[in-house]
Parts: sequence; structure tokens; C-alpha cells
Amino acid sequence: MTSTHAHHTPNGTDTPYAPEHPARMPWAQLAPEVYKAMVRLDAASRKGLDPLLLELVKVRASQLNQCALCLDMHSKDALAAGESVERIIQLSAWDESRHFYTEKEIAAIELTDAITVLTDGFVPDDVYARAADHFEETELAQLIAAITVINAWNRFGVATRQVPGHYTPGDLKH
Repeated sequence: MTSTHAHHTPNGTDTPYAPEHPARMPWAQLAPEVYKAMVRLDAASRKGLDPLLLELVKVRASQLNQCALCLDMHSKDALAAGESVERIIQLSAWDESRHFYTEKEIAAIELTDAITVLTDGFVPDDVYARAADHFEETELAQLIAAITVINAWNRFGVATRQVPGHYTPGDLKH
């Protein structure tokens, strides 16, 4: 599917956007049992977590992994759930924008960064300890699961170049 959207410039002319790239493959159709298992895992990982905090975590991991499909999906889901545009925009620079978030959200975002970017080494003890200070043990286990699941979704999306821009909030729940 290609897109022929146009961008309206300040001087009133239309500039066509770059063409939309096709997905490399319909991985969910080709590996339906894996997809169904991921959907079940995603649903299980959500239990007991604040839906807005969960969307912030999913957007943040997707920013780090550069997963356009998941950024599209979870930004739209966050907005539909009542999240502000400002907090979603500032998420990419959260460390300089801490005043936009609660201490609990910062702990979750920081843990998301540490779990997502494993090339920096293990999750630092101080990052884990801050998260443990803000989340009960069961909730922390669920948060770690949710961060792990969005990272898996990101890897499917990036590897198969899933196309962003077509998601409507509520279409899918992951």
C-alpha cells in the first residue's frame, strides 16, 4: 500500500510526502501461533498496571527501538486514554523534562530505558531500586513483563518493516 498524502505548506502549496514503503512480510499471518501467543502474553503483562503509565512505557521503548508502527499505535492509544500531547512529545527527552512526570512514572521510564538498551549492560542496581521503591513487587514484575513484551513487539515490527499510520485506537490491544 502506498500513500499519496500531501503536506500543506505555509505558502499554500501542497508537497507530496515520500511514498509509503510496503511491509516486508505479513508476519502475523505467516506465524499465526506466535502472533496469538504474543497477544496473550501482552494481555497478561498488562494486569494490575495503570493504563496511562503502560502507554508511556510502550511509547518510550518504541522510541528507543525506532519502531514506527508501535509509536503510531501507542501514541494514539495514549491520546485516546487521556494522555496529553505534551507528555508524549517530551517523553523522548524525559531526563530533561522530569517535571512533566511523577516520580513513579520516571522510575518506570528509567527502567524501560535500562531494559530496552541492554547493550549498556545489566539493568543498574540503582535503577532497579528506584523502581522497586515505587512499585509493589507484583506490580514491578508486571512492569518488567510489559517492558519485555513491547520490546518483542518492536522487534517484530522493525524486522518486518510494519507500516505506521493506519492504526485507529482500539483496533488492537498490544
